[in-house]
Amino acid sequence: MADSSNEDFLQLIKRIGAFLTVKFSNLFRQLDSRSVGAIAGLAVAIVFTWRLLRTPSASQRRQPKRQAPTASSSSVSTHENINASSSGVSNPSEDSRTQNVIDEFFQPVKPTLDQIVRQRLSEGRKVTCRLLGVILEESTPEELQMQATVRSSVLEVLLEITKFCDLYLMVFFLDDESEKKVLMALEDAGVFTSGGLVKDKVLFCSTENGRTSFVRQLEPDWHIESNPEIITQLARFIRYQLHVSPVKLERPAANVFSATSFEQFFQ
Repeated sequence: MADSSNEDFLQLIKRIGAFLTVKFSNLFRQLDSRSVGAIAGLAVAIVFTWRLLRTPSASQRRQPKRQAPTASSSSVSTHENINASSSGVSNPSEDSRTQNVIDEFFQPVKPTLDQIVRQRLSEGRKVTCRLLGVILEESTPEELQMQATVRSSVLEVLLEITKFCDLYLMVFFLDDESEKKVLMALEDAGVFTSGGLVKDKVLFCSTENGRTSFVRQLEPDWHIESNPEIITQLARFIRYQLHVSPVKLERPAANVFSATSFEQFFQ
């Protein structure tokens, strides 16, 4: 019985080894400091699977002894056991249980928002972003004279960016009242409470060209913009740009990415 158990265990290890050859390269690309514990979990999965495979054998040992078979039936049974053992055919139910345990353990690890933001921004450390039509519901300076509204769908990503990026927000405005409305809307949305963004990093300009000048002076790793003309003008000077618009640019530069909305780029 011990020899049979050892052989079962070796077969299990072989199956797991073959599976790991394919899976481990993908697994390590997903691992980070929060998921290193997955390695330790592999040992638990092996032990669990081994105990699962031993359960039927243990149950059989606890069953009462049956009447001894006749000589002819004993001979046939022994012959069948020898043939099955020599053929090396594994038990389908055991293979299924092993595969189920392995598949469950190697389920894809869903990345966190922090990981997604860092990956999408290529670890960039300085970001400039237009407010109108990207962070705000309003898309023109004339609308700002009436009200300023922060889009609720952008807040989670925006606050995540402020945790590790030097973020500057830029807005084209027409009067002082518009400036007050913008700052109040950002404050009410909690943008300034995270500590990563202060009011001094909300830049107001009276022309579209003024925003272009601000971006070039700051030299960010990323500029997020909805105006296609500014995207084109800055393509030579900024490392990466994100064009936020339902309409894609025709023949954008290689360093220009597109998204229908600010938050969609980080999904």
